[in-house]
Amino acid sequence: MGERIKLTASDGFELNAYRAEPEGKARGAVVVIQEVWGLSDFVRSVVDRYAQNGYLAVAPAMFDRIEYGYESNDYSNEQFAVIGALLKKFDASTAMLDVGAAIEAVKSAGKVGITGYCFGGRISWVAASHGMGLSAASGFYGGGVPSYIDLDPQVPTQMHFGDQDQGIPLDQVDELRGRHPEADIYVYEGDHGFCNHDRPATFNEQACRTASQRTLEFFNQHLG
Repeated sequence: MGERIKLTASDGFELNAYRAEPEGKARGAVVVIQEVWGLSDFVRSVVDRYAQNGYLAVAPAMFDRIEYGYESNDYSNEQFAVIGALLKKFDASTAMLDVGAAIEAVKSAGKVGITGYCFGGRISWVAASHGMGLSAASGFYGGGVPSYIDLDPQVPTQMHFGDQDQGIPLDQVDELRGRHPEADIYVYEGDHGFCNHDRPATFNEQACRTASQRTLEFFNQHLG
């Protein structure tokens, strides 16, 4: 449904992206931020789903500054080791430039929201704290909660977590909820990655369906 495109960040860096258009006039736009596997089959399916629901959607390749063109559908322990090495080179200071390039590429469709999973959930929260011309944000199981708990979202924001996620203990989620009563923070019966249907060990269809529907309704409310 979608297509591979290139985006150009404000510092001139060119990165890969995946973009999908809705049929007819868009009701707004959604930027989808990847998990650590790049523009995987799952991430591209999310972009397609938002297009099917009336949004112009795009996913920037957030690891292109580390390893250009990196993406994988391999969820093995061996691939986790590769990703760990990549993350050591990740520069958060340029991440928002790439998010900004994605926002710039779709803002002609109207108000822009951002969502993301795992790594992308955290990036979505950080982007919401910067404003960046966004109108709403919804992050799924964004790790490293203590690192961004003091960042204040500048736009309406949701966060979705799993109650069995060993990497994001519920006390951290409770702390985030207490620090940010203005944000809608939900907990589901599920593990980290409960929305990735390509990972049977952690996928929870009911939790994903509920969280995804909440996000869609949230975007419908704030974007169009």
